[in-house]
Amino acid sequence: MSRDSITLAITGASGAQYGLRLLQCLLEASEQVYLMVSAPAQVVLAMETELKVPGSPKEMQSFFTSLYNARPDQLKVYGKEQWSSPVASGSGASRAMVVCPCTSAMLSSVATGASSSLMERAADVAIKEQRKLILVHRETPVSAVHLENMLKLARLGVTILPANPGFYQVPKTIDDLVDFIVARILDHLAIEHALLPRWGDD
Repeated sequence: MSRDSITLAITGASGAQYGLRLLQCLLEASEQVYLMVSAPAQVVLAMETELKVPGSPKEMQSFFTSLYNARPDQLKVYGKEQWSSPVASGSGASRAMVVCPCTSAMLSSVATGASSSLMERAADVAIKEQRKLILVHRETPVSAVHLENMLKLARLGVTILPANPGFYQVPKTIDDLVDFIVARILDHLAIEHALLPRWGDD
């Protein structure tokens, strides 16, 4: 059922590894995932990873299903203008949506309710249906415009979770830094994980 799903949108901000790792963890946690990947995100995926991700939603769905050993039909990939998808309607809204990584352009679109693409519409639906919405903003420095958009969204109940990894766990690899952020996202989704020790744990 769509309401038991998680919607994941990957935009063209640097930090494609965050989105990929989150997708992997969600599928490994047996979550039903609705995925949208913007055209700029596909460019960034090619720049920042060695993956050859196909462009069409159908081929992308098969690619990630195989890559992460997901169950058949566990992952659904939707295109930019696939308005018949569940995420476009309040009656089909997932229980939560994550934009990871999130560009400042996406941040602005969500703050203004633009809904000019399916992922923007899905975020708008999440807000109007009072579902959890997490934006993993990945840009620095941030301008007053970005901060105002974040404040507006935070007041609407949106979680602003910048890709700002900590170092108290003494990371040794880039994967450790990625997992720090993905662990925080999973915490906010109430999904169990063992990506890193809890603060205060031995």
